[in-house]
Amino acid sequence: MSFELGLSTFVETTPDPVSGDHRSHAQRLREVVEEAVLAEEVGLDVYGVGEHHRADYACSAPAVVLAAVAAGTKLLRLTSAVTVLSSDDPVRVFQAFSTLDGLSDGRAEIMVGRGSFIESFPLFGQSLEDYDELFSEKLDLLLQLCQSEFVNWKGKHRSPIRDLGVYPRPVQKPLPVWVGSGGNQASVVRAGKLGLPLALAIIGGRPEAFAPLVQLYRLAGKEAGHPREQLRVAVHSHGYVAETDQQAAQEFFPSTQRAMNIIGRERGWQPYDRSAFDAARSPQGALFCGSPATVAAKIERLRNALEIDRFLLHCPVGTMEPKLVNRSIELYGQKVKGLLLTRSGD
Repeated sequence: MSFELGLSTFVETTPDPVSGDHRSHAQRLREVVEEAVLAEEVGLDVYGVGEHHRADYACSAPAVVLAAVAAGTKLLRLTSAVTVLSSDDPVRVFQAFSTLDGLSDGRAEIMVGRGSFIESFPLFGQSLEDYDELFSEKLDLLLQLCQSEFVNWKGKHRSPIRDLGVYPRPVQKPLPVWVGSGGNQASVVRAGKLGLPLALAIIGGRPEAFAPLVQLYRLAGKEAGHPREQLRVAVHSHGYVAETDQQAAQEFFPSTQRAMNIIGRERGWQPYDRSAFDAARSPQGALFCGSPATVAAKIERLRNALEIDRFLLHCPVGTMEPKLVNRSIELYGQKVKGLLLTRSGD
Protein backbone atom coordinates (compact mmCIF):
# COMPACT_ATOMS: atom_id res chain seq x y z
CA MET A 1 0.00 0.00 0.00
CA SER A 2 1.36 3.43 -0.93
CA PHE A 3 2.08 6.23 1.52
CA GLU A 4 -1.09 8.09 2.53
CA LEU A 5 -1.42 11.79 3.20
CA GLY A 6 -4.36 13.21 5.09
CA LEU A 7 -5.82 15.88 7.35
CA SER A 8 -7.29 15.85 10.82
CA THR A 9 -9.33 18.34 12.83
CA PHE A 10 -10.76 18.74 16.31
CA VAL A 11 -13.36 21.22 15.01
CA GLU A 12 -12.19 23.89 17.43
CA THR A 13 -14.24 27.01 18.14
CA THR A 14 -11.84 29.14 20.12
CA PRO A 15 -12.19 32.83 19.17
CA ASP A 16 -10.10 33.80 16.14
CA PRO A 17 -7.27 35.92 17.63
CA VAL A 18 -6.89 37.90 14.40
CA SER A 19 -10.47 38.73 13.41
CA GLY A 20 -12.05 38.33 16.86
CA ASP A 21 -14.69 36.10 15.28
CA HIS A 22 -16.21 33.48 17.58
CA ARG A 23 -17.82 30.86 15.34
CA SER A 24 -20.81 28.89 16.51
CA HIS A 25 -20.56 25.13 16.73
CA ALA A 26 -22.97 24.83 13.79
CA GLN A 27 -20.92 27.11 11.56
CA ARG A 28 -17.66 25.35 12.35
CA LEU A 29 -19.20 21.94 11.67
CA ARG A 30 -20.33 23.07 8.23
CA GLU A 31 -16.89 24.51 7.50
CA VAL A 32 -15.25 21.20 8.37
CA VAL A 33 -17.43 19.33 5.88
CA GLU A 34 -16.38 21.81 3.20
CA GLU A 35 -12.72 21.39 4.18
CA ALA A 36 -12.98 17.61 3.87
CA VAL A 37 -14.62 17.80 0.45
CA LEU A 38 -11.81 20.13 -0.66
CA ALA A 39 -9.27 17.64 0.70
CA GLU A 40 -10.54 14.99 -1.70
CA GLU A 41 -10.63 17.45 -4.59
CA VAL A 42 -6.92 18.22 -4.17
CA GLY A 43 -5.94 14.57 -3.96
CA LEU A 44 -5.59 13.82 -0.24
CA ASP A 45 -6.27 10.31 0.99
CA VAL A 46 -7.65 10.50 4.55
CA TYR A 47 -9.71 12.84 6.70
CA GLY A 48 -9.95 12.46 10.49
CA VAL A 49 -12.28 14.11 13.02
CA GLY A 50 -11.67 14.05 16.76
CA GLU A 51 -14.18 13.59 19.57
CA HIS A 52 -14.39 16.09 22.43
CA HIS A 53 -17.01 17.12 24.98
CA ARG A 54 -16.04 20.72 25.69
CA ALA A 55 -17.41 24.15 24.77
CA ASP A 56 -14.33 24.99 22.67
CA TYR A 57 -14.73 21.94 20.39
CA ALA A 58 -17.76 21.44 18.16
CA CYS A 59 -17.62 17.70 17.50
CA SER A 60 -18.73 15.11 20.03
CA ALA A 61 -19.94 12.65 17.35
CA PRO A 62 -17.28 12.08 14.65
CA ALA A 63 -19.30 9.46 12.78
CA VAL A 64 -22.10 11.97 12.18
CA VAL A 65 -19.73 14.59 10.82
CA LEU A 66 -17.98 12.01 8.66
CA ALA A 67 -21.33 10.84 7.28
CA ALA A 68 -21.90 14.37 6.01
CA VAL A 69 -18.43 14.26 4.45
CA ALA A 70 -19.24 10.89 2.85
CA ALA A 71 -22.15 12.45 0.98
CA GLY A 72 -19.80 14.87 -0.80
CA THR A 73 -16.86 12.54 -1.47
CA LYS A 74 -16.12 9.27 -3.24
CA LEU A 75 -12.58 8.20 -2.40
CA LEU A 76 -11.55 9.84 0.88
CA ARG A 77 -10.89 7.50 3.81
CA LEU A 78 -12.98 8.65 6.79
CA THR A 79 -11.68 8.14 10.31
CA SER A 80 -12.22 9.33 13.83
CA ALA A 81 -9.16 10.94 15.44
CA VAL A 82 -9.88 9.69 18.05
CA THR A 83 -13.02 7.99 19.34
CA VAL A 84 -12.83 8.02 23.16
CA LEU A 85 -13.68 4.34 23.51
CA SER A 86 -13.14 4.22 27.29
CA SER A 87 -16.25 6.32 27.96
CA ASP A 88 -18.43 5.05 25.11
CA ASP A 89 -20.40 1.87 24.42
CA PRO A 90 -18.50 -0.31 21.91
CA VAL A 91 -21.75 -1.58 20.43
CA ARG A 92 -22.89 1.95 19.57
CA VAL A 93 -19.41 2.87 18.31
CA PHE A 94 -19.43 -0.13 16.01
CA GLN A 95 -22.95 0.56 14.79
CA ALA A 96 -22.19 4.22 14.07
CA PHE A 97 -19.06 3.47 12.06
CA SER A 98 -20.58 0.44 10.35
CA THR A 99 -23.39 2.75 9.24
CA LEU A 100 -20.76 5.23 8.01
CA ASP A 101 -19.02 2.39 6.19
CA GLY A 102 -22.22 1.55 4.35
CA LEU A 103 -22.98 5.16 3.46
CA SER A 104 -19.44 5.69 2.15
CA ASP A 105 -19.20 2.31 0.40
CA GLY A 106 -16.38 0.99 2.50
CA ARG A 107 -14.32 4.03 3.50
CA ALA A 108 -14.81 4.17 7.28
CA GLU A 109 -12.18 3.60 9.96
CA ILE A 110 -12.26 3.84 13.75
CA MET A 111 -9.26 5.30 15.55
CA VAL A 112 -9.73 4.46 19.21
CA GLY A 113 -8.00 6.03 22.18
CA ARG A 114 -8.35 6.71 25.87
CA GLY A 115 -8.57 10.47 25.27
CA SER A 116 -6.34 13.29 26.47
CA PHE A 117 -9.32 15.14 28.02
CA ILE A 118 -11.49 13.74 30.80
CA GLU A 119 -14.87 15.48 30.32
CA SER A 120 -16.50 12.41 28.76
CA PHE A 121 -15.91 10.21 31.82
CA PRO A 122 -18.25 11.95 34.29
CA LEU A 123 -20.60 12.82 31.43
CA PHE A 124 -21.21 9.14 30.70
CA GLY A 125 -20.90 7.89 34.26
CA GLN A 126 -17.43 6.37 34.04
CA SER A 127 -14.77 6.51 36.75
CA LEU A 128 -11.27 7.76 36.00
CA GLU A 129 -10.03 5.13 38.44
CA ASP A 130 -10.90 2.59 35.74
CA TYR A 131 -9.14 4.57 32.97
CA ASP A 132 -6.90 1.76 31.68
CA GLU A 133 -9.20 -1.14 32.41
CA LEU A 134 -12.13 0.46 30.59
CA PHE A 135 -10.14 0.89 27.41
CA SER A 136 -8.75 -2.62 27.39
CA GLU A 137 -12.12 -4.25 28.04
CA LYS A 138 -14.04 -2.15 25.55
CA LEU A 139 -11.42 -2.61 22.83
CA ASP A 140 -11.79 -6.37 23.25
CA LEU A 141 -15.55 -6.10 22.69
CA LEU A 142 -15.18 -3.73 19.73
CA LEU A 143 -12.80 -6.10 17.95
CA GLN A 144 -15.19 -9.00 18.45
CA LEU A 145 -18.01 -6.89 16.99
CA CYS A 146 -15.87 -6.08 13.94
CA GLN A 147 -15.06 -9.74 13.36
CA SER A 148 -18.37 -11.47 14.03
CA GLU A 149 -22.05 -10.87 13.37
CA PHE A 150 -23.05 -12.74 16.52
CA VAL A 151 -21.22 -12.02 19.74
CA ASN A 152 -20.83 -13.74 23.09
CA TRP A 153 -18.99 -11.48 25.49
CA LYS A 154 -18.71 -10.82 29.20
CA GLY A 155 -16.80 -8.07 31.01
CA LYS A 156 -16.66 -6.10 34.23
CA HIS A 157 -17.90 -2.67 33.13
CA ARG A 158 -20.76 -3.54 30.80
CA SER A 159 -23.63 -5.99 30.76
CA PRO A 160 -22.83 -9.26 28.91
CA ILE A 161 -23.89 -10.05 25.37
CA ARG A 162 -25.21 -13.57 24.82
CA ASP A 163 -25.25 -14.70 21.20
CA LEU A 164 -26.79 -11.51 19.85
CA GLY A 165 -26.42 -10.13 16.33
CA VAL A 166 -25.19 -6.55 15.92
CA TYR A 167 -26.19 -4.53 12.85
CA PRO A 168 -25.70 -3.09 10.32
CA ARG A 169 -22.73 -5.10 9.12
CA PRO A 170 -19.96 -3.08 7.46
CA VAL A 171 -18.85 -3.25 3.85
CA GLN A 172 -15.24 -3.82 4.93
CA LYS A 173 -14.46 -7.16 6.53
CA PRO A 174 -13.36 -6.39 9.12
CA LEU A 175 -14.04 -2.72 9.78
CA PRO A 176 -10.56 -1.17 10.30
CA VAL A 177 -9.63 -0.21 13.86
CA TRP A 178 -6.53 1.89 14.58
CA VAL A 179 -5.11 2.50 18.05
CA GLY A 180 -4.30 6.14 18.78
CA SER A 181 -1.48 6.84 21.22
CA GLY A 182 0.43 9.80 22.54
CA GLY A 183 3.54 7.67 23.03
CA ASN A 184 2.68 5.35 25.91
CA GLN A 185 4.76 2.16 25.74
CA ALA A 186 1.96 -0.07 27.00
CA SER A 187 -0.37 1.30 24.31
CA VAL A 188 1.99 0.59 21.44
CA VAL A 189 2.80 -2.89 22.72
CA ARG A 190 -0.92 -3.68 23.03
CA ALA A 191 -1.55 -2.48 19.47
CA GLY A 192 1.33 -4.61 18.19
CA LYS A 193 0.19 -7.75 19.99
CA LEU A 194 -3.32 -7.29 18.60
CA GLY A 195 -2.01 -6.63 15.09
CA LEU A 196 -3.80 -3.28 14.92
CA PRO A 197 -2.40 -0.27 13.04
CA LEU A 198 -0.96 2.45 15.27
CA ALA A 199 -1.51 6.23 15.08
CA LEU A 200 0.97 8.33 17.05
CA ALA A 201 0.14 11.90 18.04
CA ILE A 202 3.45 13.79 17.84
CA ILE A 203 2.86 17.42 18.82
CA GLY A 204 6.02 18.22 20.73
CA GLY A 205 9.68 17.38 21.06
CA ARG A 206 11.69 15.69 18.31
CA PRO A 207 9.64 13.35 16.08
CA GLU A 208 12.67 11.11 15.54
CA ALA A 209 12.60 10.34 19.27
CA PHE A 210 9.49 8.23 18.63
CA ALA A 211 11.47 5.73 16.51
CA PRO A 212 12.11 3.36 19.46
CA LEU A 213 8.36 3.25 20.14
CA VAL A 214 7.66 2.29 16.53
CA GLN A 215 10.33 -0.41 16.75
CA LEU A 216 8.80 -1.68 19.99
CA TYR A 217 5.36 -1.78 18.38
CA ARG A 218 6.55 -3.73 15.35
CA LEU A 219 8.59 -6.11 17.50
CA ALA A 220 5.52 -6.87 19.63
CA GLY A 221 3.51 -7.44 16.47
CA LYS A 222 6.14 -9.70 14.94
CA GLU A 223 6.44 -11.77 18.11
CA ALA A 224 2.64 -12.16 18.10
CA GLY A 225 2.81 -13.54 14.56
CA HIS A 226 1.43 -10.58 12.62
CA PRO A 227 2.89 -9.79 9.16
CA ARG A 228 4.78 -6.51 8.65
CA GLU A 229 2.20 -5.17 6.18
CA GLN A 230 -0.46 -5.40 8.89
CA LEU A 231 1.58 -3.31 11.34
CA ARG A 232 0.96 0.10 9.79
CA VAL A 233 1.95 3.34 11.50
CA ALA A 234 0.46 6.81 11.10
CA VAL A 235 1.62 10.09 12.61
CA HIS A 236 -0.67 13.00 13.47
CA SER A 237 1.02 16.41 13.92
CA HIS A 238 0.05 20.08 13.90
CA GLY A 239 0.84 22.05 10.79
CA TYR A 240 -0.02 24.60 8.13
CA VAL A 241 1.12 25.30 4.58
CA ALA A 242 1.52 28.70 2.91
CA GLU A 243 3.49 30.01 -0.03
CA THR A 244 6.55 30.84 2.10
CA ASP A 245 7.91 29.86 5.51
CA GLN A 246 7.52 33.41 6.77
CA GLN A 247 3.92 33.67 5.63
CA ALA A 248 3.05 30.29 7.15
CA ALA A 249 4.51 31.28 10.51
CA GLN A 250 2.82 34.68 10.50
CA GLU A 251 -0.60 33.22 9.70
CA PHE A 252 -0.44 30.10 11.88
CA PHE A 253 1.12 31.42 15.09
CA PRO A 254 -1.78 33.49 16.55
CA SER A 255 -4.40 30.72 16.57
CA THR A 256 -1.87 28.09 17.63
CA GLN A 257 -0.69 30.21 20.54
CA ARG A 258 -4.23 30.85 21.76
CA ALA A 259 -5.28 27.20 21.54
CA MET A 260 -2.11 25.88 23.17
CA ASN A 261 -2.30 28.37 26.01
CA ILE A 262 -5.93 27.50 26.78
CA ILE A 263 -4.90 23.86 27.26
CA GLY A 264 -1.63 24.86 28.89
CA ARG A 265 -3.33 26.87 31.62
CA GLU A 266 -5.44 23.83 32.49
CA ARG A 267 -2.44 21.51 32.63
CA GLY A 268 0.18 23.77 34.14
CA TRP A 269 2.35 24.11 31.04
CA GLN A 270 4.71 26.99 30.43
CA PRO A 271 3.16 29.79 28.30
CA TYR A 272 3.42 29.05 24.59
CA ASP A 273 5.27 31.95 22.97
CA ARG A 274 6.89 32.72 19.64
CA SER A 275 10.22 31.18 20.63
CA ALA A 276 8.49 27.87 21.42
CA PHE A 277 6.61 28.07 18.13
CA ASP A 278 9.77 28.77 16.11
CA ALA A 279 11.61 25.92 17.82
CA ALA A 280 8.76 23.56 16.95
CA ARG A 281 8.78 24.56 13.28
CA SER A 282 12.54 24.08 12.95
CA PRO A 283 13.75 21.04 10.95
CA GLN A 284 14.02 19.05 14.19
CA GLY A 285 10.66 20.11 15.64
CA ALA A 286 7.19 18.58 15.57
CA LEU A 287 5.36 21.49 13.92
CA PHE A 288 4.91 21.00 10.16
CA CYS A 289 4.49 24.67 9.30
CA GLY A 290 6.03 26.30 6.25
CA SER A 291 6.18 26.41 2.49
CA PRO A 292 5.29 23.29 0.47
CA ALA A 293 8.98 22.45 0.10
CA THR A 294 9.63 22.84 3.83
CA VAL A 295 6.64 20.75 4.89
CA ALA A 296 7.36 18.05 2.29
CA ALA A 297 10.97 17.80 3.48
CA LYS A 298 9.89 17.40 7.12
CA ILE A 299 7.32 14.73 6.23
CA GLU A 300 9.89 12.84 4.17
CA ARG A 301 12.38 13.01 7.02
CA LEU A 302 9.74 11.70 9.44
CA ARG A 303 8.70 8.99 7.02
CA ASN A 304 12.25 7.71 6.70
CA ALA A 305 13.06 7.95 10.42
CA LEU A 306 9.94 6.13 11.66
CA GLU A 307 9.02 4.13 8.53
CA ILE A 308 5.47 5.43 8.67
CA ASP A 309 2.68 4.59 6.24
CA ARG A 310 0.40 7.60 6.78
CA PHE A 311 0.75 11.23 7.83
CA LEU A 312 -2.14 13.37 9.10
CA LEU A 313 -1.62 17.13 9.18
CA HIS A 314 -3.74 18.63 11.95
CA CYS A 315 -4.98 21.96 10.60
CA PRO A 316 -6.08 24.38 11.88
CA VAL A 317 -5.01 24.53 15.52
CA GLY A 318 -7.51 26.86 17.12
CA THR A 319 -9.67 28.96 14.79
CA MET A 320 -8.51 30.55 11.54
CA GLU A 321 -10.27 32.24 8.66
CA PRO A 322 -11.70 29.64 6.24
CA LYS A 323 -9.87 31.16 3.27
CA LEU A 324 -6.53 30.57 5.00
CA VAL A 325 -7.38 26.98 6.00
CA ASN A 326 -8.64 26.19 2.51
CA ARG A 327 -5.53 27.64 0.87
CA SER A 328 -3.39 25.50 3.18
CA ILE A 329 -5.36 22.40 2.18
CA GLU A 330 -4.90 23.24 -1.49
CA LEU A 331 -1.14 23.67 -1.14
CA TYR A 332 -0.88 20.53 0.96
CA GLY A 333 -2.72 18.39 -1.58
CA GLN A 334 -1.39 19.94 -4.76
CA LYS A 335 2.18 20.91 -3.85
CA VAL A 336 3.29 18.93 -0.79
CA LYS A 337 1.86 15.65 -2.04
CA GLY A 338 3.36 16.26 -5.47
CA LEU A 339 6.80 16.81 -3.99
CA LEU A 340 6.53 13.67 -1.88
CA LEU A 341 5.44 11.58 -4.85
CA THR A 342 8.36 12.89 -6.90
CA ARG A 343 10.85 11.99 -4.18
CA SER A 344 9.49 8.57 -3.30
CA GLY A 345 8.11 7.32 -6.59
CA ASP A 346 4.81 6.28 -4.97
